[in-house]
This record gives sequence, C-alpha cells and structure tokens, in this order.
Amino acid sequence: MTEIATRDGYDAVAVLYADMFRNVLDDLPLDRALLTAFADLVRGRGPVAELGCGPGHVTAFLHSLGLDASGVDLSPAMIAQARADHPDLRFEEGTMTALDLPDGGLAGVLAWYSIIHLEPAEVPRAFAEFHRVLAPGGHLLLGFQSGGGHEPEGFDHKVVRAYRWPIDSVADLGRRAGLTEVARLLRSPTEIERFPAGHLLLRKD
Repeated sequence: MTEIATRDGYDAVAVLYADMFRNVLDDLPLDRALLTAFADLVRGRGPVAELGCGPGHVTAFLHSLGLDASGVDLSPAMIAQARADHPDLRFEEGTMTALDLPDGGLAGVLAWYSIIHLEPAEVPRAFAEFHRVLAPGGHLLLGFQSGGGHEPEGFDHKVVRAYRWPIDSVADLGRRAGLTEVARLLRSPTEIERFPAGHLLLRKD
C-alpha cells in the first residue's frame, strides 16, 4: 500500500515538483560537495543509479560530473518528466526494494531523500538491494530528513507520508547490510526546510 500511495502522490505533482526542484542544488553547497565527492569515488569504475530519482535533476547533476548515471523511480509521471527534461539520460520505473538490476553491476548507488517514503520495516529490504547491486568497493550515498532519538519518526510530508531517521539508525542499517561507513554529515535545515538533513556515505567491501 505504501508504494501505491507514493506512486500516486508523486504522479499527481510531477510537473510542479520538477519546476520547484530543478535548480535546488544551486543553493545547497554542502549537498553539491557530497555529490561531487561521491562522483570522484565512483567515476570510471562503472555505472551509477539514482534510486527514487524523481524528475531526474540530481541524476543529471551526476552526469554533468562525468558519471554514467541513470535513474529509477516508482512514479510513471516522474519518469516521463525526467525523460522529457533529460532526453540523453536513462530513466526506468522500478522499486528500490526489488530492483531489476544485476548483482554487483553498479559502482555507485544514490538514494537522495527516497528511503524516507518506505515504511521503517521495509528499509532493511532496500539496504539488502543496495548491497546486492553494488560491485565490491562500490559506494552508496544517502540523503534523508533526520531526527533525534533512536527511532524513525513519521512526519507530514507535502506529497505523501514520510519518515525522518536518526543518522545513527541509518548507519546501523548499513552495517547490518554489510556496508562500511565512510563519512557522514548532519546539516542544519535551510530556510525552506523543517528538519536537519542527514547524509551517509557507505562502501561495500
């Protein structure tokens, strides 16, 4: 039911969402720096997939950094928008809990504010898929709304229900999936954000 609600919610706002977030990275220097560091780590090692790519603006940024980047998203309308905005890139419908991707085929995986729409009990399945599709030595970069305490906390996301995660809890999920933490950043919210932004860089050894 969660995936249906997420798909339908983003289908309904795809054009508006693309317009709102097309240039969002211009005002987020720390986020750009993390994405650039991720690109430096995986460049030349194989393809990269953004899972939960939305209208493709971050996938396109990775491509501009020299990566063979493609995107996957639940929402057909978002995929259509991504293909229209970035016709030179590959975008496919799919779910991060059951990826139609080969074992060990990716040098990098980006999940940029997309695990937030999974029910907490589903997130370990997503991490298992991240581990499966990454090549040895491949990297995973995550972005998510973060919170205090020790448990994920639901919040009223403007599109569909979402969860903000303590950064330690996400790091623990990575460890349990066989991924090693490389770096983390907890960024204060900007003027248009309500919550701190958590970022984790993990590696498959």
